[in-house]
Amino acid sequence: MNVPLKFVNHKIEENALHLTYDPIEKKGNIIYNLSLINTEDLEFAIKTFKEAYSAGLCVSDRILIAKEGDKLENFVIPKGKTGICTICSLVLDSLLYQRGVPLNPIGGGLVEVENLVPRRFTAMIQYEYTTIDPITVMISQGNTSVMNVIKTGSGTITGNIRECHMESESAVFDVLDVLNEAGFVGVLDVGVPNTPLLGVPVTPNYIGISMIGGTNPIAGFKETGRWAEIQSMKGLMDISSFEYLENY
Repeated sequence: MNVPLKFVNHKIEENALHLTYDPIEKKGNIIYNLSLINTEDLEFAIKTFKEAYSAGLCVSDRILIAKEGDKLENFVIPKGKTGICTICSLVLDSLLYQRGVPLNPIGGGLVEVENLVPRRFTAMIQYEYTTIDPITVMISQGNTSVMNVIKTGSGTITGNIRECHMESESAVFDVLDVLNEAGFVGVLDVGVPNTPLLGVPVTPNYIGISMIGGTNPIAGFKETGRWAEIQSMKGLMDISSFEYLENY
């Protein structure tokens, strides 16, 4: 049986239809990323995640650690491995969809950072032209320098961008405020109508919104030479399953 290709922009829309997370009530399911590491590297991974969060390079300070043999939906953590689930930045897209905001996910790629200020996208893959998460591709090619950003404030991280109609600007900021109060961070920048954002053009009468990639911490982890496998937008999970980083 032939299985039709599913481009990333369609995956985002599909996940949005099933997300039930309410940041005000702080309950419901969210989109998560899964990163597999060697179990002996767990302590170092947690340290890296905490450093990344302190540097503002995480979407949230909540993670889920899955041990060998644990089952996540239909996936079982392999022998000798540990899974780290992080919250995907596309939760923003889902919440905007739910509120009826016209939204176009543009793409993901590499963002140049200088003194902790995002400057521009230096590479990008558009969602409508790929079936693989662009940020996963960038990390697998070793193009990030997340640890440099953590240590010096300058380097290259991953990020994504979407656009929405300028008439929805107030709704966008309402959603961002609610997410911020619920502990979600990682907004790189919000543009103004008809103006490129971080060097990326937007459609006329639209504004751009850029978010940090949800797998930045594991990118920094991989930069140290340790093994990790990333599965972006792995699925949906109840937010109550996650713990705060400070509890590890």
